[in-house]
Amino acid sequence: MKNWMVIPFLLVIAVISPLGCSEKDGSRETMFFLDIGQFSVESYQDGTTLIKDGAGRSILLVPRGKQAPPGFEGIPVVYTPVKKVVAFRYFDVSVLKALGVLDTLVGVTIPKKDWCLPEILNGMDEGRIVYVGRPDALDFELLKKQGPELVLTWDLSVIPMLDELGIPSVVTTTPVAMCLSTRMRFVEFMAPFFNKQKEAKAFLDRIDKALSKIRDTTQGVLTRPKVMWGDIYEKRVFVEPGNSWIAQLVALVNSDYLFKDIYGASCIEINLERFLYSGKDADIYFTYRTPQTGATSQEALRQLNPLISNIKPLGPGGRVYCPRPEAIQEQDRLDEIFLDIAAILHPDLFPDHEIEFFMKLPDHDPDTNEKLPLEEKR
Repeated sequence: MKNWMVIPFLLVIAVISPLGCSEKDGSRETMFFLDIGQFSVESYQDGTTLIKDGAGRSILLVPRGKQAPPGFEGIPVVYTPVKKVVAFRYFDVSVLKALGVLDTLVGVTIPKKDWCLPEILNGMDEGRIVYVGRPDALDFELLKKQGPELVLTWDLSVIPMLDELGIPSVVTTTPVAMCLSTRMRFVEFMAPFFNKQKEAKAFLDRIDKALSKIRDTTQGVLTRPKVMWGDIYEKRVFVEPGNSWIAQLVALVNSDYLFKDIYGASCIEINLERFLYSGKDADIYFTYRTPQTGATSQEALRQLNPLISNIKPLGPGGRVYCPRPEAIQEQDRLDEIFLDIAAILHPDLFPDHEIEFFMKLPDHDPDTNEKLPLEEKR
């Protein structure tokens, strides 16, 4: 973990070649190269851009009205700026919003009942945005009817059918969890699809400024709360690994993430014994569940799975937090989400901050006639 924290602002991980570098291929000259975790962006002087997605696939971005230059035979082509998009994930939609291109969205794989964003709800009511089915049961005919020029997906199994339909796709996830730098900078990967590089830079500058302020505020704290993030389901246990952006953010704000030794994908499966062992020492527990999926109180969590009762945060005076839907769907407000997490871990350092994206679970469910409180600071 320590080696993750010594890089200023977590942004200079990018490998950026200077303008007009000497790497040439005939008349093609590389203007700059971005290495964004397992994603990459290489822009050429002729206006084309070669990107590598989360599955390691190369895709060539070509300005509208131009043809792909020689040397890229066999590589899928996407013409930019992209005008119509189908997105599989909440995160993909939030990136579109961060870039100011949410109006390109024409299809989603998440039903209307699960959305809280007014832009999506209104778009679905007006027929501009269509639910094209679950990822494992896509209505390809309906999807094609929407005329997408790009599909943002995590599911590699749908790519052959999309290829057959002539619809370009980009894999926006990777086999391992996104680190903090990649999570922040993913807008830089998506920006060339829409010619929104300036918007990506403005977004990144805003997030970086907020993160630097949070880091300065929490520097030198004497009390380091022990944190766990995950959940026990009927037969399986999942947590955020130590290489995830969540774990790295927890470390950045001088807190101790109890699964920092685990490496792998987001929502990685671990054994029950390890979860309960770490839970004995935890001060703060973040559950994956939302109020809509059963996280209405600590008592409700214990009823969902009695084994979870053995972790310290679910004991007397424990602190348990669940994400609100906005925390999952509005990651274009990543700076505010970061601040919420920092304020939860160190409430004394942020005494006036109102938690917006997470909810502290009460010991028991409120009476049915009472409205669940929006937020409890501590």
